[in-house]
Amino acid sequence: MAHDAPPANPAVSGCCGQSAPFDGATPEYRRVLLWVIAVNFLGFVVVASGGLLAGSASLAANALDFLADAATYALSLWVIGKSVSIRSGAALVKGASLSLLAVSVLGFAIWRAVNGVPPEGFAISGLGLFGAAANLVAAILLSKYRDGDANVRSVWLCTRNDLIQCLAVVGVGGLVWLTHSRWPDLIAGGFLAAVFLQSAWSITVQALDERRDALAAAH
Repeated sequence: MAHDAPPANPAVSGCCGQSAPFDGATPEYRRVLLWVIAVNFLGFVVVASGGLLAGSASLAANALDFLADAATYALSLWVIGKSVSIRSGAALVKGASLSLLAVSVLGFAIWRAVNGVPPEGFAISGLGLFGAAANLVAAILLSKYRDGDANVRSVWLCTRNDLIQCLAVVGVGGLVWLTHSRWPDLIAGGFLAAVFLQSAWSITVQALDERRDALAAAH
């Protein structure tokens, strides 16, 4: 858990247990977040274009996640330095958006199961590798900021999920190519929806806890 550490290394943990969690209010973190937003928007443009051509549920999940992350990270940047109530509210919005994304991906996977044909495995793996590289860059940039308040932690969790997702997409592409079946892609879409829901739950619980603690301290 990050505490009142120097700006150069805000993710270093303290041991007193009484300082507030790191809220991202340093120039360095703001710059990192701007770079991560740019990486995610680029990832959305590239993966969405390829995903539409390939007709892939896993790539659709990947592209939507890039777009959602770019938007929610912009929200994270905006709430830095604001009250706990506003920051936890932003985290709740992120949790809701992740839940909506999970439902959308699952719905698309079911639709593909009923009406779809096997997507192009080579395209899935290629775009998955691109997404993994983009998210690896983002994860490296955010590696010092794994802990903090719900707003900061949600950025790390989303980036971690993206990296897992893209690596899964690469594997799915190989399985689709080997089996000539749409089922590996559809199963991956369902798995990724579950990952999104778990992260949404974790972010929401932490945000509600922080809001409750802030209200208790105010009284």
